[in-house]
Amino acid sequence: MLAKEIRFHGRGGQGAVLAARMLASACAVEGKYVASFPMFGFERRGMPVVAFTRFDDQPIREKTQVYAPDALVVIDPTLLGIRALFDGLKPEGILVLNSPRPLVEAPHPSVHKAAVINATAVALCEIGRDVPNTCLLGALARATGWVSLDSVLAGLAEHLEGDMLKKNIRNAERGYHEVEVLTW
Repeated sequence: MLAKEIRFHGRGGQGAVLAARMLASACAVEGKYVASFPMFGFERRGMPVVAFTRFDDQPIREKTQVYAPDALVVIDPTLLGIRALFDGLKPEGILVLNSPRPLVEAPHPSVHKAAVINATAVALCEIGRDVPNTCLLGALARATGWVSLDSVLAGLAEHLEGDMLKKNIRNAERGYHEVEVLTW
């Protein structure tokens, strides 16, 4: 497998940084080399947050932020209005989007595939809070095939425990099974 780079976009408190780390854990379960880190502006709840995950079958030497992602995970759909959101997305790119509304067309010329789910509604049902990150990890696994759902679930256990782990497992499973995947 060629190296893959994913950029997570969310707002403080939505779990973008944790999602990037959980994805890294899932990839490590499969024996891949991983790197994951956040980039913060103002560290306040509700402010835009970007986090990155790289994984490969070979050791990862690059330590910079992800400038040319293979996929974008957008936790807050209001961020679609930010012009720079799609900057650098590789042609044939993948968008994983938390949205209550379906997409009728690609939101950017580089988006070849989109995985759309109302992850907020799923999270409110399964977790009781608006933290849709693990639902979107399930959707990412389904849309890309880059990591298995079993590995995503195993990766969650490195970051969560007890009842919160159980709730997030259900959240990720629903993301995997309920996501709508569109191709243009």
